[in-house]
Amino acid sequence: MQKQLLLSAFILFIGVQTLHAQASSMLQVYEIFQNKCISCHDHASPEAGLDLEGSGTSDYLKAYGVAQQLRNATPSNAHAAANGLKRIYPGRPDKSFLFKKINSGFEPYVANLHANEGSAMPAYPGTQLTDLEKEVIRQWILYGAKSSGIQFDKSILEDYYAGNGNQSFPSGPPPAPDPSEGFQIKMGPFYLEPDGEVEYYQKLELDLPADVEVDRVDIKISSYSHHYIIYNFESAAGANQIPHGLRLNSFHNDINLVAAVQEATNLELPEGTAFKWSNDLVLDLNSHYINYSLNQPYQCEAYVNVYTKPVGTAEQEMFATLLVNPSIPIPNNGNLITHTDAAYQFGTGDIYIWGLMGHTHKYGTGYKVWRRLANGQKGELLYDASCPGGIPGCPAPYFDYQHIPLRYWEPELLPVNWNQGIVHEATWVNDGPSSVNFGPTSDDEMMVLIAFYTLNPVTVGTEDDLSINTELAVWPVPSSSSIYFQSPDATGFKSVRVFDLAGRQVLEVQNAAGPTVELNVSTLPKGMYVLKADQYLSKIVVE
Repeated sequence: MQKQLLLSAFILFIGVQTLHAQASSMLQVYEIFQNKCISCHDHASPEAGLDLEGSGTSDYLKAYGVAQQLRNATPSNAHAAANGLKRIYPGRPDKSFLFKKINSGFEPYVANLHANEGSAMPAYPGTQLTDLEKEVIRQWILYGAKSSGIQFDKSILEDYYAGNGNQSFPSGPPPAPDPSEGFQIKMGPFYLEPDGEVEYYQKLELDLPADVEVDRVDIKISSYSHHYIIYNFESAAGANQIPHGLRLNSFHNDINLVAAVQEATNLELPEGTAFKWSNDLVLDLNSHYINYSLNQPYQCEAYVNVYTKPVGTAEQEMFATLLVNPSIPIPNNGNLITHTDAAYQFGTGDIYIWGLMGHTHKYGTGYKVWRRLANGQKGELLYDASCPGGIPGCPAPYFDYQHIPLRYWEPELLPVNWNQGIVHEATWVNDGPSSVNFGPTSDDEMMVLIAFYTLNPVTVGTEDDLSINTELAVWPVPSSSSIYFQSPDATGFKSVRVFDLAGRQVLEVQNAAGPTVELNVSTLPKGMYVLKADQYLSKIVVE
């Protein structure tokens, strides 16, 4: 009997210790409250009814109670409540009144306090929160403001705020559109340990004042991002099944694709077309980052500038879809593996494709798309991801799985009959430690084709005559020192410029003599760039 009592006591002790360990993220936040906030917000006389001390026989129970009274609670401040803020809005620091009160410019995405929302916390001359303390609270909110469990690793934050870290946007967040033109969406930040990788999803209610048409989606991500995808829920029921805050699993149903990119991309839709977003639209954001540094943490962020027009402005609605082949076993035998899939019968008659983009992970060596003939065979080659701009026929194909091109059809969209459809095909060489199949991380593989299309023809003008020109031969690709290219007419070029993927000029050569030009790229960071030589454009890769 005594042994059973001792065993029961030991199990109870282990259970309590485990419970306390699971509560560590909230306890870290609670500790900040005790050090900086309870002079005004103690249990006995809480200012504005906000008790940040809590009650109970242990810090765990007190912290649990504080979290319960903060999460989704309406603030006592009438102005904040009227604007839809909560004391803590899970997943949304920008809609959390407590975070707004402690922010003081720390997070630019969070609006400044309104004159009717009182003063900042802690009130002066009280000891102010450090940036690390604000970050701990922000991370707790971003991960859903949970009462228990470990949602993030504080040691990574401590390393970052000690000055040993890299940022997605070292020059600061990208400017948002003017409110008369649109709005900005932010995802993050979340933090990656050195050599780490993570893919997060986050539900986001837009709460738009009215239905809108979206004719431009400018996605801002860093070169450490593997991809960024925007979905939307087709129904409130589908959205309501998903919890708030950053999550590791998709587990979403009843969704549509809005956009998917592998690098910073400005999706400026053809004139006369637009995505149609209802005022109650709920998005599901998906960000995948890889920290290529072996000794520094990384602050991961993504921004989306959304440009809107009144309903009725566009003549045609733009649609987006993901064409997925999930059955792609790829043995690790070092051989070329090919998987082919047909996508057809998505409707009747023609659709009109504006853009196509393939997607694989690190073992990918190619992605192509053909028209599908009536007999099921391949017809015209429409897309080759190994060529600049995805345009088939380039003289020096090179497949970069991290920067797979999106091919656009302009000025006329590409008609495709979905009764016949298309054939898409990807290839891989797996020289890794194990066989792989379809999956979300870079240790898995993917075969996904993104398509943007309308249901009726659209003809659009172009601003200039620039094109990805297959006559401009560029070699070697990739290169770490010099690249070479030839003038098609042997006369040289008046202007040679190189741009990064954010559109910033990084190199320039005036009056480059021909017929063969050498361009030193050894000073450029590793990555993909766009070479503009007079009227010609070509993709280059620096390794």
